[in-house]
Amino acid sequence: MSLTRAEAEHRASVLSVTSYDVELDLSSSEETFRSLTTIRFRSERAQTFVDVKPRALHAVRLDGRPLDVEGLGDARLGLDLAAGEHELVVEATMGFRNDGEGLHRSVDPVDGNAYVYGMSFMDAAPSVFACFDQPDLKAPYSLRVTAPADWLVVGNAPAVEVGGDGAAKQWALGPTQPLATYFVTVVAGPYHLIRDEHDGIPLGLSSRQSLAATLDREAEELLTLTRQSFDELHRLFGIRYPFGDYHQAFVPEFNAGAMENPGCITLRDPLLFEGASTRADRSFRANIIAHEMAHQWFGNIVTPQWWDDLWLNESFAEYMGLRVITDATEYADGPLHDSYARRTWGITADQRPTTHPVAGNAAPDALSALQNFDGISYARGSNVLRQLARRLGDEAFLGGVREHFELHRFGNATMHDLFASWERAAGGASLDGFVKDWLLTPGADRLDLDRSAGVVRRTSPAAYPADRRHDLVVAIHGPDGWTQRPFVVDGPATPLDAGDAPVLLDAVESTWAVCPPDAVTMAALPALAPAMVDPQLRATMWNSVRLGMFEGAITPAQVAELLATAPPVEDTSDGARNLLPWVLETVLPLAPAGTTQRYHAAVRRAAGAAAPGSELQLSAFRATVLSAEDAGELERWAAGEDLPEGIVADSDLRWKARRRLAEIGATDRAALDAALAAERSGAATVHHARAVSSLPTAEAKEFAWARATGEVSVPNYEVKAAGHGLWQAGQLDITAPFATAYFEQLATIIGAHQGWVQGDVVEAYFPITHLDDATEGAAVAALEQDLPGAVRRRLTDRLDELRRRRAVR
Repeated sequence: MSLTRAEAEHRASVLSVTSYDVELDLSSSEETFRSLTTIRFRSERAQTFVDVKPRALHAVRLDGRPLDVEGLGDARLGLDLAAGEHELVVEATMGFRNDGEGLHRSVDPVDGNAYVYGMSFMDAAPSVFACFDQPDLKAPYSLRVTAPADWLVVGNAPAVEVGGDGAAKQWALGPTQPLATYFVTVVAGPYHLIRDEHDGIPLGLSSRQSLAATLDREAEELLTLTRQSFDELHRLFGIRYPFGDYHQAFVPEFNAGAMENPGCITLRDPLLFEGASTRADRSFRANIIAHEMAHQWFGNIVTPQWWDDLWLNESFAEYMGLRVITDATEYADGPLHDSYARRTWGITADQRPTTHPVAGNAAPDALSALQNFDGISYARGSNVLRQLARRLGDEAFLGGVREHFELHRFGNATMHDLFASWERAAGGASLDGFVKDWLLTPGADRLDLDRSAGVVRRTSPAAYPADRRHDLVVAIHGPDGWTQRPFVVDGPATPLDAGDAPVLLDAVESTWAVCPPDAVTMAALPALAPAMVDPQLRATMWNSVRLGMFEGAITPAQVAELLATAPPVEDTSDGARNLLPWVLETVLPLAPAGTTQRYHAAVRRAAGAAAPGSELQLSAFRATVLSAEDAGELERWAAGEDLPEGIVADSDLRWKARRRLAEIGATDRAALDAALAAERSGAATVHHARAVSSLPTAEAKEFAWARATGEVSVPNYEVKAAGHGLWQAGQLDITAPFATAYFEQLATIIGAHQGWVQGDVVEAYFPITHLDDATEGAAVAALEQDLPGAVRRRLTDRLDELRRRRAVR
């Protein structure tokens, strides 16, 4: 049962927590761990409950009096409280998890070492320790951890070794500053550790032993980014980082990019680049590092009172992280890479039926709030805060932020508290209109050039009318190339006479709107784009084209013409939200016959024209591999042979070649298994799962399906990878039974997973390649069922994507 807002408000009104003491024994079992929690708190006379999700609840004592453990139901144990001070002691056995939540335990396939980390976000804390699990009941924590003797232990406070018996050691941590339950973590295992110090702050980095050489190689860049970000955040906020050590733990099978646990940030360890990486990859990582550091102030010093203000945490950290790396690190081009990685993620989410306001979402319970943890909360919110900073000016913007930190230090606050501080800092100016248009009204405006009328037309979604002012830059192509000038759209029709010249609206992406190229511009771009030298304008062009196709204003055939002359290899990351996956998985299957071959020829030319060893060459060659159809050539590339000068045959590239071989049916399960056996690693295991699932055989699809239904239990990364491999546009006859089974067995799929991964699996295994009436009808019927919020959200979005692809094919 998910905690409701009403329940949280009642519980916060009747009790305040003084402290938590948590004892965890991680040394006795590979499946479970002992958890002993002592909570000291003060209450009024009231009936409430404590949250706990155990494998077995052994004993509960309230003020020394035993309570009936059989009273546990729906992960809650009722408490009948007298007014006054109380001590609650809960002894339980908890289960390690493999879905990236709670206390996640992972076994490294390279060496068999086991690693543990805590992810308490949203509602996972009670699967680690008993607690009053809501963001506004903050308290100091002290932890005592028993772990195998060769393990490192780190957490929200420095860990001090306090005892042991030879086989195990005991570590004490804390007390911490007051923390919300969702920030509590412990990271334990035979991690490789690097220590440093900056400006009086002890710094740490850790990784699995199999990644030790990679961490050693990457450490100086990571530490430099950390030092520079601390200096800039201290300068901007005027408040010192208050949580003691600052440890960054790179951990396996982490769902998010990172988590801002005070003193002990957890980051997904694919961010340690074992093979080749590009500036876009490293800029993305730098942004994450600075984002989590910004959270130490916004989120950790001051925490949202309830989950409906979670957007503000993420929007603020997203805005500040990008600002910090742009102004204070080597990544001054951060906004360019952020444009490729984040903008369409946010705007497409804002255009779907499940759109929601940036702020003011009801969030009646914790899990419903999690559904709004999306591109709107991150990318749109960041864009809106950037607009607000320009409107207020830095002095007022940062002045309001500093006041907010001082007024609510180590406490909780709401959006209204922050905006009140901003209004005071701005001399009493009202922000009500700005808040209404940009934060409380969902959906993105669409800006279209109407050449016949000589105007730019502004249209807001019919369901969410708005009157937004757009301060932007237009780029117009003329005899001297592209020229840019400021332009303001402040009504339904704004004059712009461009004649017959190609035009790109919002050229520097300063506002938040869909700006599809008109027919004249789209027809001209295949000839103009190869000579376009402004990197941001190229990013804007591709984002505009991508969003135009999403809206049905541009056809896949038009995109195909642009791909053939100017493939987007300048977006050098192949992350899930970047352009390469979109081209391969969305555009090419919908485009006219022959488009894949034309695209392959274009990226191959781009790789050949690029300087050997350059990032542009690597980006273009990755696209070459993933669009190739010559099995012999792919086999040689998978073996590291016949590669162009400058290309290194790292594991990632070899597995891309094997995946492509699988997609075209030119390899088999035995060959893929042998490749995995020859180079076992966490990343290779995930690549293998996707490649096997991509094979055009019923057995391969059963391999994936067993992971969807929970028949085979594997870690979260492998489950999702198998889902991504399952659906191939050229394998419809083979996948047809699974398209039917998805809806028939949806309840089984839902029941096999929980939390974050549940929504990911529902999305990854949706039959998105089956663009037919039967799939659409089955999805509509499925949505008539009583579904968990995460499932309903993902299923609704997948249905919307299916309909959009059907509309443009």
